[in-house]
Amino acid sequence: MLEHAKEVLRLEAEAIMELIPRIDENFAAAVEMILSCHGRVIVTGMGKSGLVGRKIAATLASTGTPSFYLHPAEGIHGDLGMVTVNDVVIALSNSGETREILNILPSIRRIGAKIIVMVGSNTSTLAKNADVVLNIGITKEACPLGLTPTSSSTSTLAYGDALALALLKKHNFTAKQFAVFHPGGSLGRKLLLTVGDIMHMGDENPVVKGETTVQEALFVITDKGLGAVSVVDDTGKMIGVLTDGDIRRGLSKGVDFLKRPVTELMTTKPKTITQDKLAAAALHIMESNHPKLITVLPVIDEEKKVIGLLHMTDLVRQGVV
Repeated sequence: MLEHAKEVLRLEAEAIMELIPRIDENFAAAVEMILSCHGRVIVTGMGKSGLVGRKIAATLASTGTPSFYLHPAEGIHGDLGMVTVNDVVIALSNSGETREILNILPSIRRIGAKIIVMVGSNTSTLAKNADVVLNIGITKEACPLGLTPTSSSTSTLAYGDALALALLKKHNFTAKQFAVFHPGGSLGRKLLLTVGDIMHMGDENPVVKGETTVQEALFVITDKGLGAVSVVDDTGKMIGVLTDGDIRRGLSKGVDFLKRPVTELMTTKPKTITQDKLAAAALHIMESNHPKLITVLPVIDEEKKVIGLLHMTDLVRQGVV
């Protein structure tokens, strides 16, 4: 059983490797056709090719190429109305003879959309009626019966990824643009969420002056519940940070230190961040402070004035960690 499973993976890997020499002028023509398209890319396929087509359409759409999937059987019953003269249709069929796709070809031609096909045979009916033919034919299916689409569907999926990511590069598509299309996931939160979106500010922001006693600062720390206070001068500029950990360590000096000013116990050069920075950047600063992990970051403006405080738990709560 294990050897058979390994053989399946080997055959599917070989099928993908066979595609590398086929990244040629036809691939380049497909990329240029899509780049010059003023409409959308419409992916269609039946059965397993249809499932792969849905994924290709989703990858294109999420990487800067407007795209959607069209079921060919639904197409002949009215959904071809979604296709316009400005669109490019990518049709997937290993045999190149899928009846449902062949049935919609005349209408697509009449509409005027361009047609790119991904097929296993350059002499197939589908290939003969395409503007660009991308050969995704494979030597052998991983299925021992040679019937179930396995190597062929894998190679089609990989070729679709190559096409989508080539377009991504040509579009100069950025991580920030990617995040706009993924606002609900953890990736979107890491790429879009800023420090200013989640920091504690106003009455929630624990701040004390330099002359404040350690005991008074402890009351503020307890009241705000963030485990630290930012220490500022008379103009509101950052001069240090005092944490509950600093106070616990100060207990070794006796209780008299509680009456001393916070300037004698605070960290004088704390790590800080500005509100426009990504929350993911704040996490990096916190985690990179070896050997002592930082759990709070004061947020300052361009004049070094403290405007907020960010806690590690805020990042956890937002799913950035």
